[in-house]
Amino acid sequence: MQSRTFVGLLLAALTVATGAEAQTRRRPAGAAPPAAGVYTTTRPPAALENKQVVLETTMGTIVLQLDATAAPNHVGFLLDQAEAGAYDGTVFHRAVPLGILQGGDPLSKDPSKTTLYGTGGLNRLKREPNARRHVRGAVAAVLQPNRPDSAGAQFFICLTDQPGLDGQFTVFGEVVEGLEVAEQISQTSLDTAGRLTTRVVITKATVRETPPPVTAAFADTTVEELAAYRATLRTTVGDIVIGFAPDVAPGHVRNFLRLAQLGVYDGTGFHRVVPRFAVQAGDLSSRAAPLTQVQRRVVGPVKGEFNPLKHEAGVVSMARGDDPDSASTSFFICTAPAPSLDGKYTAFGRVLQGMDVVTAIEQAPLDGEAPRTRIGITTVTLTKGAR
Repeated sequence: MQSRTFVGLLLAALTVATGAEAQTRRRPAGAAPPAAGVYTTTRPPAALENKQVVLETTMGTIVLQLDATAAPNHVGFLLDQAEAGAYDGTVFHRAVPLGILQGGDPLSKDPSKTTLYGTGGLNRLKREPNARRHVRGAVAAVLQPNRPDSAGAQFFICLTDQPGLDGQFTVFGEVVEGLEVAEQISQTSLDTAGRLTTRVVITKATVRETPPPVTAAFADTTVEELAAYRATLRTTVGDIVIGFAPDVAPGHVRNFLRLAQLGVYDGTGFHRVVPRFAVQAGDLSSRAAPLTQVQRRVVGPVKGEFNPLKHEAGVVSMARGDDPDSASTSFFICTAPAPSLDGKYTAFGRVLQGMDVVTAIEQAPLDGEAPRTRIGITTVTLTKGAR
């Protein structure tokens, strides 16, 4: 649960009034702010659907998936602005670190108008209430204080779930790629007003059709082709080469290869060592950096594939919880026969080279079952050769 203080900080960041905006707040109650007119999209519904806006920034790319069903006018306005080049050269001007990131103000193209950032491009859109929530990755419209119909070009991205903002702003999309880029931007240096002190520029905003779903890597790879893959675990104490047994555990082999190809295992470590039993690695809590959005999508439970492969020294098997179908990323390498695991855990491969490295890991000084000195996996590299 978030504190009221944090929610208040978010609201202050999203509705802070300075310069021209402060003048708007001094108008008599009920007086309409100056505007170029309330925007209503002229695009037919079909022209609003399945659209993305790609924001190329000086710190990386962020892709917004728009939801025209939830907020057609907000989506239409954003598309118009992006296609007209209105976002090109603007900056992300305000943030709450790992809370929200705000951008889209046309005034932010001008470095001399820093004190006015957050006041431009507003008063064009009426609020479009919908059921979308301010969850991590949500994209919503910025408002002036106490003016629900004051949205315009400015938007903000939720970097964590923000239930305290629900019902106050119009959510019209979500970040589907590059949320980690937005998080990094939010953690750049800020002044006391929460404004970024370094210019992180949107160099180009491009509209595109939503790409069709991508078939998961290795989903259609045959058992024969899977058997030809090798994975080299480059660790801080040496290399371990693993071969696979897709004839008895194709789902687990595909899962491991997919995770390795996307770098999920890079930066993890051997977090558990039980001498004369097994060394275990791949748990995401041991990872040095958070997963990217693309990596998160491939992490999930794998249905058990219990098979005749015996748990003996050198065999690679997947760790799991009480649920037999709960294997995910964590795996272990047996250092001795473990018949109690046979038929209960999914063995899916074997060490082909580097058992001396496995032995070195097994013999490392321990605190309980954790290596006293971190034993890391720097990278996992896939190669393909003859079985």
